[in-house]
Amino acid sequence: MNKYIALFIGFLCLFSLEAAAQKERKFIRKGNGLFEGNEYENSENEYRKALDKKINSYEASFNLGDALYKQKKYDEALKQFESLTVSETDHKRLGDLYHNMGNTLLMNRKIDESIEAYKQSLRHFPNSKETKYNLEYARRMKQKEEEEKKKQDQNKDQDKKDQDKKDQDKKDQDKNDQDKKDQDKKDQDKKDQDKKKQEDQKKKPGDQDKKKGEPEEQKNKISKQDAKRLLEALENDEKKVQEKVQKAKAKAQKAKRTKIKKDW
Repeated sequence: MNKYIALFIGFLCLFSLEAAAQKERKFIRKGNGLFEGNEYENSENEYRKALDKKINSYEASFNLGDALYKQKKYDEALKQFESLTVSETDHKRLGDLYHNMGNTLLMNRKIDESIEAYKQSLRHFPNSKETKYNLEYARRMKQKEEEEKKKQDQNKDQDKKDQDKKDQDKKDQDKNDQDKKDQDKKDQDKKDQDKKKQEDQKKKPGDQDKKKGEPEEQKNKISKQDAKRLLEALENDEKKVQEKVQKAKAKAQKAKRTKIKKDW
């Protein structure tokens, strides 16, 4: 009796596994159809349903990684592919996994890492022409990136040199402008000094030159001593005139008296 029960239970388990496998395949087929129709998000959901039925399904896990990649969920896709490499031993599958990892890394602009992934893929599956092509493409992309970076660095160096030259030219121009200002100031100071010297020389000859710059009233004004001397001179002249007049009168009277005597 126990033997029959054990066989019955084993049959039920086998039937359950078969049923789960059929459901898994159903979700995978549906997911593949959606994937072919570019409905990547819906296909992702179907692959996850398949994994709920069979958690270690390689096909569902691999296709899930592809669906994530098509949605540009590159970080999630990379983790999905990496998780499958841990326990996988089949070289063909490993070649496919590393190939897809290389594509994912390349789309994430991790060129060096993608090159290493492609190399790893070829170690497991060296006859893959697609992997060889992608490896060469990644290498050329790296070369182009390095050339662009080198060109950018050269442009930066040239821009720095140009800016340094502009700065130096500006400094030189500022210095020339300042030197010109200083020279103009020196020339103006010299002109002012020469003009002052000329004015001082004009004032040196005597009081007469000094009086030229004085007001008209100041020019005509005389000192008390000069006025006194002038007054004394006028008085002396007056006396001399009076004396001449007196002498002339006396001479005239004398001549008159002499004439009268002769008439007698």
